[in-house]
Amino acid sequence: MNILFLCTGNSCRSILSEATFNHLAPRGMHALSAGSQPTGWLHPRALALLARKGISTEGYFSKSWDALPTVPDIVVTVCSSAAGETCPAYLGPVLRTHWGLDDPSHIQGSDEEIEAAFERTYQIILARTQAFLALPFEQLNVDKARLKGELDRIGALFL
Repeated sequence: MNILFLCTGNSCRSILSEATFNHLAPRGMHALSAGSQPTGWLHPRALALLARKGISTEGYFSKSWDALPTVPDIVVTVCSSAAGETCPAYLGPVLRTHWGLDDPSHIQGSDEEIEAAFERTYQIILARTQAFLALPFEQLNVDKARLKGELDRIGALFL
């Protein structure tokens, strides 16, 4: 199963999601990330946070959804509608869900406040990933409507 975490810039939230998911995922599940307008770089604070958590960032880079090596089974958009962003809509016959996250790279304030925003974002990603991985996929894979409902429910956690 391939999960695509999709955002606009593919430099922060989607990369955090991809790396966290791949760090925790069992064999047979793999995450990718991409953006509709990739920045071409990864946010240094996102990379530093992942390093502090012991999560490898080797091989990760900001990329376009046009350059994916495989077609995803599930697309998870992570842009936050609360921040007024327009999430890209992945075109293709895949299961889609929205797990909106505020962009910690837009936070203004002290280093401590910015680091706290990145940590909050990571904790939400971690909790949602753990909830995703706890789903009974052997049952849900035969009931796509139920799987979609569970994915949407997870996206509402920790708002």
